[in-house]
Amino acid sequence: MDYFQLEEKIWFWALLVIPVVVLMFLVLQFWKKRTQKRFADKALLKRLSPNQSLFKAILKLVVWSLAIACLVLALVNPKIGTKLETVKREGVDIVFAVDVSKSMLAEDIAPNRLEKSKQLVTQIINNLASDRVGIIAYAGKAFPQLPITTDYAAAKMFLQNMNTDMLSSQGTAISEAIELAKTYFDNEEQTNRILIIISDGEDHTDVAVNVAEEASNEGIRIFTIGVGDVKGGPIPIKRNGVVLNYKKDSQGETVITKLDENTLKAIADEANGAYINGRNTNEVVDNIRDILNKMDKTEFEAKEFADFKDQFQWFLGFALAFLLLDVFLLERKTAWLKKLNLFNENL
Repeated sequence: MDYFQLEEKIWFWALLVIPVVVLMFLVLQFWKKRTQKRFADKALLKRLSPNQSLFKAILKLVVWSLAIACLVLALVNPKIGTKLETVKREGVDIVFAVDVSKSMLAEDIAPNRLEKSKQLVTQIINNLASDRVGIIAYAGKAFPQLPITTDYAAAKMFLQNMNTDMLSSQGTAISEAIELAKTYFDNEEQTNRILIIISDGEDHTDVAVNVAEEASNEGIRIFTIGVGDVKGGPIPIKRNGVVLNYKKDSQGETVITKLDENTLKAIADEANGAYINGRNTNEVVDNIRDILNKMDKTEFEAKEFADFKDQFQWFLGFALAFLLLDVFLLERKTAWLKKLNLFNENL
């Protein structure tokens, strides 16, 4: 359910004009200073040209930059939804449970396990048609991120904000993610229910398999996607993107975290699902698409904005206002502006 629409996103590239203008301004100021030094000393220049003001020049640059930005936004033409309608859709309810434990920082799959997980979920969502999605984050505990919705843009936004610091309780409690996912589905609606678990599978308990069987009895099919390498890799400790060290155990040895495919396969088998290795994104998306295509779709109601109104006129108005401000206020030395002495011109 998108409330905003951007009609011509390509015009955002025009914003690159602003840094070019700023760069030209800086080069011009540098050239002027160097030229003036050759012409006369600072004291003499102040007497010869007392009305020079760097602040005024900077203010003009800011006004022009704002005018350009508003003009670009006018060309992009944002639209706001004004009419909400209830429409009939057919699809499947899909809950994504994403592992955000520290082991997901391992870089045995590029760029790391967590970022790869985000890529996989994003691409799956991009290939959905009318299915509903929900998101769960889990480590030592499971935490709801987004309830079942048809708003794919919101789903991807929540997904990108997920990180390994969002949950203080560490570990890989897949069982808690399954238990939480069971509460996502509406028992009154007989929809096909899918839980997709994206993890390295390092769950050190056998509880998840039993919970998966219980979920299966409630009509939930569980598919697991493994991210990482069975050979494993260390867990980097970074600061500002630079690796400072690697996680150590109590004996001071570097911890090696490995993809546990057996656990993920066992969970999927207990819930009438399947295990998919997550190394190849296209293969994962194709497998999920094939699975969804073979499932019966259930009809449900969803609210969507059916009518959108243009908003370009507001930004065009602001752009013209900034240009008029530059012409009538900054160029002309009005009497009241001289009295205010904003630019130190009366010193």
